[in-house]
Amino acid sequence: MSCDITCVTERFTMSSTEPVGLTHCKFVLVFAVLMDLLGVSILLIGVFVPLEINGRDFGDLLVYSGALLVLLSMGGWLMWYSGNIEGLISEMEPTDKPSAVERLARTLSRRIRRHHLSYNTP
Repeated sequence: MSCDITCVTERFTMSSTEPVGLTHCKFVLVFAVLMDLLGVSILLIGVFVPLEINGRDFGDLLVYSGALLVLLSMGGWLMWYSGNIEGLISEMEPTDKPSAVERLARTLSRRIRRHHLSYNTP
């Protein structure tokens, strides 16, 4: 799908048949939310619940694991956000070449969207 000015304006109008909002990259959004919930829960359990097994404290393990899951979710939020800004392509100059990060984010977003659309078509 090429994204020119007419495509961008059609995408953000309410009369369009295409839904707008959180429709792109739903899998990445769900991943980010789940990692946030799981990470914060594990982190809080590690902080507030005294976990000792055979005299060893496992609270630190849960605190660090929870923090790593929250950090992992930030990557998911970044991918979700970058996958939802396709309208900004038309603002680039025709001579500008997208960076490697932009190309990677758009490629991942399009693959996830194509995979999702192939399952929804009857």
